[in-house]
Amino acid sequence: MSLSERLTTMEEYQPWSREASPDSRHRKMSFNPVGTWTEAAYEEPVGAFEVPKWKRMLQVLCAVIYCLFAAGVVFGYAAIKPVLLEEGVYKDQCTKEELDNEVLVCYGQEIRLNLMFTVAAVSTNVVALPVGTILDRFGPRVSGILGACFITIGSLLFAFSEELPVDGYIPGYLFLALGGPFIFISSFQLSNTFPQYSGLILALLTGAFDTSSAIFLAYRLIYQATDGGFTPKKFFLVYLIVPVYILLVQIFVMPSTSYKTVGELVQKVEESANEVIHDSDDEIQDEDMVRRLQEARRQHRESVVSQITELLGTKDATELTKEEAKKKDISGVWGALHGRSASEQIRTWWFILIMLFTVIQMLRINYFVATVRSQYTYLFHNPERAKEINNFFDVALPLGGVISVPFIGLLLDNTSTTFCLAVLVTVATAIGVLGIIAQPWAAYASICLFVIYRPLYYTAVSDYSAKVFGFATFGKVYGLIICLAGLFNFTQSALDAATHRKFHSDPVPINVILLSAALLVGIALVGYVFKKSHRILRDSIEEEAEGAREVLMPGANGSGTGVRDYGTVNGNGNDEGSRGRRH
Repeated sequence: MSLSERLTTMEEYQPWSREASPDSRHRKMSFNPVGTWTEAAYEEPVGAFEVPKWKRMLQVLCAVIYCLFAAGVVFGYAAIKPVLLEEGVYKDQCTKEELDNEVLVCYGQEIRLNLMFTVAAVSTNVVALPVGTILDRFGPRVSGILGACFITIGSLLFAFSEELPVDGYIPGYLFLALGGPFIFISSFQLSNTFPQYSGLILALLTGAFDTSSAIFLAYRLIYQATDGGFTPKKFFLVYLIVPVYILLVQIFVMPSTSYKTVGELVQKVEESANEVIHDSDDEIQDEDMVRRLQEARRQHRESVVSQITELLGTKDATELTKEEAKKKDISGVWGALHGRSASEQIRTWWFILIMLFTVIQMLRINYFVATVRSQYTYLFHNPERAKEINNFFDVALPLGGVISVPFIGLLLDNTSTTFCLAVLVTVATAIGVLGIIAQPWAAYASICLFVIYRPLYYTAVSDYSAKVFGFATFGKVYGLIICLAGLFNFTQSALDAATHRKFHSDPVPINVILLSAALLVGIALVGYVFKKSHRILRDSIEEEAEGAREVLMPGANGSGTGVRDYGTVNGNGNDEGSRGRRH
């Protein structure tokens, strides 16, 4: 997943060209990996208090609905794959011998369908880079409209693929995948519509994203209920309602520019204190007019401050900042590389280890999603049992994402980063071990852990990146991690080929290789972070001790009250601090 699940609206990002990580009140959230290489947005953000409450509520509701139907539908691949097989998609890739033996799915068919998902999964990660730039430059409305256009193209290609002279399934699925990030990432700024409930809004959007994978499950159930009468062509033509809805909502309901963050609102209040008296007032001779102008400015300022205070609720910025500072202290790694350039950060083990861990885990996740049915068909030598497990996985995948969201927040907010990474490695290892045991209980246990692990993994990586690398370079560093992990997913086709050709459809060897690699890298990552977090804590204690000042009791040195405390100047003007000692 994304950073959205971990950062409140108090954690905002400044342009990426800054070397130091700014304070929590003046960071602006951005996924732009190139930062100041692109022109600034032509529209200033708008304050939520300037928009009617009913309209803001409608905007959040509309965003949740279209994220539910479009943000991550491609990850429901395991659900739609049986429909495509039933429809004979890519059956022309089968050999005559495979057709004569009436195999459920032939080698060429399996490889081509899995390639379709691999391309989509890779593009979902890589496209986050241009999405951030477009969102920062042109605003959420343009980003949402582009997403609707991509989903329309994907639906049409899928609907008419059989009638096209070229393969339309892979590019169709690709465009469906491209549309998701454009509409999902552009919705994050809606958490600023109601700052008091920003966490809830982000949770709703994230939950909608996770649940969207169930759209293909619902279609498969309808397909089976109609005995194949509701063909993919009919479904994707009906599905065109979704991009049309997104387009209309973007034009008539959604804001053309992002909402101001809490930090920007608080800054506006501070700046408005100087708006009552202007230097130009001295040029006006009529004192009554000056008083009227200043009174009008004062009333306007009070009105704005009142609206912002009502919007922010009972917690002021100071209280929110203290809460965020407490979470940073708990993490144990906050600020490890803050202030360094992106090029310096990516040459450290902090980056190399988390990048390797992300690459391997993302490959394992997408490989399992693409091959869950074929894996259990081999393990149990029972297609019907594998079908039951596949059906359970199709339901558990969206539910797991929704159920785990609040628990993920509690885990990352109240435990150290070392502990969170250790949990990731432990759960990933357990999933791998259970996945190679040919027992029904192991299969169901593995899937239950998998659907909880998947959102935890995505969220933990973004959380780690923000805490370790900082906000000034987040777009570049985190974007590079996800981009490299996505590109490496192309090796999934090689894993499919090795499974079918070299290991004769036995998934165990590949799973053992991935499990071993993940475990080794995971242990190295946890060990390194554990060691460094202790070093950071020790340095922090030493700095506090270094900067501490010794307080002496009055009269302790016989000079009465002339010496007030350590390091002050006494009544004779002598610097007593020069004779003191550090502790």
